[in-house]
Amino acid sequence: SEDTQQQIIRETFHLVSKRDENVCNFLEGGLLIGGSDNKLIYRHYATLYFVFCVDSSESELGILDLIQVFVETLDKCFENVCELDLIFHVDKVHNILAEMVMGGMVLETNMNEIVTQIDAQNKLEKSEAGLAGAPARAVSAVKNMNLPEIPRNINIGDISIKVPNLPSFK
Repeated sequence: SEDTQQQIIRETFHLVSKRDENVCNFLEGGLLIGGSDNKLIYRHYATLYFVFCVDSSESELGILDLIQVFVETLDKCFENVCELDLIFHVDKVHNILAEMVMGGMVLETNMNEIVTQIDAQNKLEKSEAGLAGAPARAVSAVKNMNLPEIPRNINIGDISIKVPNLPSFK
């Protein structure tokens, strides 16, 4: 439930934020997180905490490296990432994380490859947005044409199209 999620977030923040800067970045999970079977592995950057909850078989250093690659990728994609980027572009953050991890398995840790895939996805989204607006742009272009009169016959090669009487576009 949402209450349980909020309790887990509060407990995680309490466990992580109270630790000194000079201690290791691994700690056993609290009662809500699964106890000693799970570990919290985190990195603290300025005002941001990046926390992964993993089972006890995961490599702490491997997860720290994953967090580092994730943060560097966010920084490259958002050009100096900050809290507002994460809040207002949560879908993009999820896409970046999905390029790195899927189903609990690390897929990619090469930052350049991740950024290439995210850029390709952004280009695809922009082209799809352009296609969605194409009909409106076509109507606008026709309305703005300065034709002295509406053509009644359009001939393209062997094809002849009769245009019905239409009201004025203006």
